[in-house]
Amino acid sequence: MKLIKRIGYYLGGFSVGLVLLAFFLNGKKASCAYGPEARVLKNINSKTLHISPIVEKELRARSIDSSTLRSIMKYGDIQFSKSDTRKEPCGIYFLEGRLKDATLDLMIENCDSVATITDVIWK
Repeated sequence: MKLIKRIGYYLGGFSVGLVLLAFFLNGKKASCAYGPEARVLKNINSKTLHISPIVEKELRARSIDSSTLRSIMKYGDIQFSKSDTRKEPCGIYFLEGRLKDATLDLMIENCDSVATITDVIWK
C-alpha cells in the first residue's frame, strides 16, 4: 500500500473520530481545568457561600448583588502570593476580580463544605 493511501485512510478515520467525539461531548459540561487556579475556583464555587456581616453591609452599600459576586468568583484571578493556602483547618485565598469601573479583591476562607467571604477590598 502506498504512503499516500495510508495517509488518506488515517485522515479519514481521524476526521470521523473527531465528528463522533464532538457529537457525544456536545452539551456535556466537560471541562479541562487542570491548572491550580482553575481547580481552586471550581472548588470554591461548588460549595455553599457565606458572607460575613461586615462584607454584606459593604456590598449592599455599593449595590453589588449575588449574581455579580458569583460572576467575580467564577472569572476572578487567585493571587497565590497573597493567599495562605496551607492554613489549618481552612485555607485563605485572595481573589481579584474586576467590575465595570473598579477592582474588587475578596478574601475567601475555603473550608471543607463552606466558603466564607471574610473581607472585601476596593481599588
